[in-house]
Amino acid sequence: MKNQMTKDTENKVKKTIKGTVVSNSMEKTITVSIQRRLRHPLYNKYIYKTSKILAHDQDMVSKVGDVVSIEESKPISKNKSWVLTKVIKAGQEE
Repeated sequence: MKNQMTKDTENKVKKTIKGTVVSNSMEKTITVSIQRRLRHPLYNKYIYKTSKILAHDQDMVSKVGDVVSIEESKPISKNKSWVLTKVIKAGQEE
């Protein structure tokens, strides 16, 4: 018999990303802006690319401007497959 690994014994590494909260107007959902720096292949200049990700915020603790850490999870809804892990830095109070 072959030695087969089951899903329980697999250790999957979840991706963790740091970003800034852009919107928290939805209930238990935040929009996180992720900025990454890429080098242009021809001109060798650095370009900043931005992506927006929807993340699940169960306790609704984050506010606009916060720097947060989000972790990949199973799909929660059609567009949400990330979960808020922690608030790293609080944003500016208005």
